[in-house]
Amino acid sequence: MKDFSGNLDNLDWLEAIRWTADGLVPAIAQDAANGDILMMAWMNRESLRLTAEEGQAVYWSRSRSKLWRKGESSGHQQVITDIRLDCDEDVILLKVEQKGGIACHTGRRSCFYRSLKDGQWASVDPVIKDPDAIYGTK
Repeated sequence: MKDFSGNLDNLDWLEAIRWTADGLVPAIAQDAANGDILMMAWMNRESLRLTAEEGQAVYWSRSRSKLWRKGESSGHQQVITDIRLDCDEDVILLKVEQKGGIACHTGRRSCFYRSLKDGQWASVDPVIKDPDAIYGTK
C-alpha cells in the first residue's frame, strides 16, 4: 500500500479539482497490475481525502447519500497504489490492487462486462462468484 499521508494536512490538493455543482468528481478504478478498467464511481472531498489517508478506496454513494468503503460488505477492497488527476482536473484515476479479483456487484471482475454486438448489449465476461454468495439474499 502506498503512503499518501506525507502532506495531507494541506488540503490545497483537493482545491485543484474541478468538482461538479453537486461537489462530486468521477473516479475510475484501474487495475494497477494490468491496466484493466474495473469500475467508475463518484467521490466527494471527504471520500477522496479518506482514500488518500487510508490507502483504500472510499466512494460517495449517490443513491444512499453516504460514504461507501469499497468492499465493506463484499470484502473486495481496493488498495490504492496511485491517485492521479486528469489534464482537465475533473476526473480522478485510482490505480488499485483489487482484493478478491471482483470489483462489480454482479460478481464479475469489472463493471464493464457488456459489449455492443449487433445493436444489443451482450455479456462478454463471466460471473466469478454469485452475488447472493457475496452479499447474501436480499
